[in-house]
Amino acid sequence: MILVDMTIVSVATPAILETYAPHGATVNDVIWVTSAYLLAYAVPILITGRLGDRIGPKRMYLGGLVVFTVASLWCGLSFALSTSIWMLVAARVLQGFGAAAVAPQTMAVITRIFPRESRGSAMSLWGATAGVATLVGPLLGGVLVDAAGWEWIFFINIPIGVVGLWLAWRLVPDLGVHEHSFDWLGVALSGVALLLLVFGIQEGHALDWNGTIIAMILGGLVVGAVFVWWQAKNTREPLMPLPLFRDRNFSLANVAIASVGFVFASMGFPLMLWAQLVRGDSPTQAGLLFAPMAVMSIVLAPLAGKLTDRVHPRILAGAGLAGVAVSLVLLASAIGPDTPLWQVLGAMALLGIGSSFVWAPLTTTANRNLPLHQAGAGSGIYNANRQVGSVVGAAAIAVLIDSRLAANGLGGGGGTSEASLGGTLPDAVHGAFSTAMSQAMFLLPAVLLVGLVAVVFFERPGHFGAAPAEPAPPAAH
Repeated sequence: MILVDMTIVSVATPAILETYAPHGATVNDVIWVTSAYLLAYAVPILITGRLGDRIGPKRMYLGGLVVFTVASLWCGLSFALSTSIWMLVAARVLQGFGAAAVAPQTMAVITRIFPRESRGSAMSLWGATAGVATLVGPLLGGVLVDAAGWEWIFFINIPIGVVGLWLAWRLVPDLGVHEHSFDWLGVALSGVALLLLVFGIQEGHALDWNGTIIAMILGGLVVGAVFVWWQAKNTREPLMPLPLFRDRNFSLANVAIASVGFVFASMGFPLMLWAQLVRGDSPTQAGLLFAPMAVMSIVLAPLAGKLTDRVHPRILAGAGLAGVAVSLVLLASAIGPDTPLWQVLGAMALLGIGSSFVWAPLTTTANRNLPLHQAGAGSGIYNANRQVGSVVGAAAIAVLIDSRLAANGLGGGGGTSEASLGGTLPDAVHGAFSTAMSQAMFLLPAVLLVGLVAVVFFERPGHFGAAPAEPAPPAAH
């Protein structure tokens, strides 16, 4: 559900905009529906990993799932409660907090119950889940928007959440706990830094990059630097244990996953706007554009998991990231008013092939050398960096779409022309709109190159390529 809710909103963006545009909402405001979720997900995720270590990952998982499910109900009812889009944004913030409580527990449980030498296969199922979410999010979102309205992309979480609670209560094991102190100052500093940066980036174009916006971005960077200084100075138990970054693979995997998060959180917005407003696709048809990517990712995930325990991560993750980068260049080049469908589907299939060799190798390599008592902290840092990438990506694509629309003569910055983006576009502006979306998409392969450079410097992990451990013989009596 957490991964689906990162992608399901992108296909519903035109429908949400059509609902709220008469009440003053812009494209940028609607993208805040995703940015707010990602931001609320990213800020507390470091502390929720520690809380899982302290009170048990099962309890933390169940509590977070309750919050997520209740917040989904609020999201679905938001327009009935208020015609302001900021009511929906507030509900998404609560949903993000629930997601932050759940996410680190999934990786922590896998890390703690599977031995190092076979953890790659387990992580491949985790990666396959990401592939399923990539398909289910846009496709299910499209079907629900067409059949019942965008509110149902949130209502659908309620029965799934209830079933998930029951299954987790029965089946997820109770694992041992570890005592931790909590770095609340670190939480405050990291939250303020992210909020200043994201708000400054996403609202920069709308406010003409005035002095306040520049001050916010610079302030975010300064507060971020203070956060790092505090983590180094904190002698008790810092929120982000900097000694973990002495492991080269852990550090590089975090850089790579931030770039991957950036790309996958932002790619849907220009693609879905183009598909629905230029091609005239229904939300369901637009969602089906993701099908080749998701199918290839799901089919190849088991193979990627097996290879993760045998092939050097530099080769596996490097090839995967290179494939994703090439596919994004092809996809951005294909966005036009008269683009044949096969070009888009071919690029999406290549993206799925590449991404299937990204998730499991990066996740396994990041955590393979960490001590078990640091599993929660490590998975929290890893998830936090993925979410930081995601929230910055959503903010960056929002401001880039806004600026490219303006540069191509289609308004932007909250102009009156934005209201028309919730309906259909006249044929005369299809070319300009497609150019704007294509230009925005070219940001993504450029960012992904940062992750590709990082994985090139992976070293061979410890406990790598070993056969599964034999059970110990019974003790002599």
